[in-house]
Amino acid sequence: MTDQTTPESGASNERANREAKLAQLRQMGLDPYNAAKFPKSHKNQAVQDAWAHLQPDERSEDRVRVAGRVMAIRNSGMFIDILDDTVKLQVYTPKDQVQGEFAPVMKALDLGDIIGVEGKVRRTKRGEITVDLDRIVVLAKALEPPPEKWHGLKNVEQRYRHREYDLIGNEDSRRTLRTRFRVIQAVRQFLTAPGQDFLEVETPMLHSIAGGAIAKPFVTHHNALDIPLYMRIAPELHLKRLVIGGLSEKVFEINRCFRNEGISPRHNPEFTTIELYQAYADYADMMDIAERIIEAAAIAATGGTEVQFGEHTISFKRPFRRATMLELIKEHSGFDLNVEADQAKARQAVEAGPSWGKLVEACFEHFVEPKLIQPTHVVELPKAISPLAKANHERPEVAERFETFCNTWEIANAFSELADPQEQRARFEAQQAQRDAGDDEAHQVDEDFLKAQSAGMMPMGGLGVGIDRLVMLLTNSPTIREVIAFPTLRPRSHGEAAGDEE
Repeated sequence: MTDQTTPESGASNERANREAKLAQLRQMGLDPYNAAKFPKSHKNQAVQDAWAHLQPDERSEDRVRVAGRVMAIRNSGMFIDILDDTVKLQVYTPKDQVQGEFAPVMKALDLGDIIGVEGKVRRTKRGEITVDLDRIVVLAKALEPPPEKWHGLKNVEQRYRHREYDLIGNEDSRRTLRTRFRVIQAVRQFLTAPGQDFLEVETPMLHSIAGGAIAKPFVTHHNALDIPLYMRIAPELHLKRLVIGGLSEKVFEINRCFRNEGISPRHNPEFTTIELYQAYADYADMMDIAERIIEAAAIAATGGTEVQFGEHTISFKRPFRRATMLELIKEHSGFDLNVEADQAKARQAVEAGPSWGKLVEACFEHFVEPKLIQPTHVVELPKAISPLAKANHERPEVAERFETFCNTWEIANAFSELADPQEQRARFEAQQAQRDAGDDEAHQVDEDFLKAQSAGMMPMGGLGVGIDRLVMLLTNSPTIREVIAFPTLRPRSHGEAAGDEE
């Protein structure tokens, strides 16, 4: 007789079996979803550490209360591995008790269930720290089977769509996301530490004008006010307004930005940045802060300043290389874009807009970006592509601006901020003209910001660092989806099979 079982029917049967076991627990008055809280005495790692001194086959009279997810059931329940947010811990129950007083609970257990146990600690003859169970409570019944029997979800798209299942079965995913949040914590601690004294602030997510960067925004509508609003593409202008107003001479924000652009291994529509602004400072000061932030992040993530990304060993030890955009173009292409003859040759090699600034930008992207592996500050970008940056005093066609590149990616951007409201208006209007001509990424005229500048804007340095890309580098993650807990995905229609959406 041919076996007609399919993966779908197998999963359906397993869920039915689990629901039947839940019903059995409820019949015994042991409904796990109504279980009282279970105060733990220790996490699993703490048990391992506190009783590390035990010798093989040595027992302790100390009792512990631990809880976690069932990851393995061996010998009909005599040995159970539970996992909390630290490590696995083995739980032992003698065979006569598995088949006796604990039999009703043991028969109802499945992989993925969450249990609380109480008992004494010992080290087995094989050397494993173990809790000898004398009390067990089912705290949650898993009705869905575990991902690939704890070997992790194989389908890439499913891993991101159901991150909770990915985390349950994939220690690498847990490690990567924990690293992400340690990096954010380290950056915050660095900036708020004595001597730095930055004030953490919050600014709006909904803007009446899409500003602070050149990008395509998400547009929404506020019903009560009957106005269009934009999800912010950058917090820059509001942060500057706080400094202008005297809230603090040093402010920063770690939060989400949104850009309605393509999805790629390095781009997600919502992403996390840190932006900071410091009064009476310039872009050179921002270079120093950028290096310190990135170095602190590397140490928090790895314990050192060298990381492996793919085939490259990358050093985040300060100081980073610093070179102008024009110097790097000449180094990698031979074109001196200060010379008209070389400009003509360059236009034959790359597609670029009509302006000198657009030519410089195109040559940099074509010839230089693919070569920047080690952290490099690229300084003096064209003013034409830097509408919020102060012009260089000696070369007014370039801005006092730098972008930090690593592994060919931009990971930081900083300016000496433009403070002149008349010059700022002229640049906004130039951007608005480009927008009116069809460039939906160009900046709009922001009258509120111009009014704020007109109150008197002190010299100021500003810096933005992309958290997602930085964490990618520090965790050897080839795609941004690995470092975002819940990346943006196309909704799957009802009945559509899960596919790889890498």
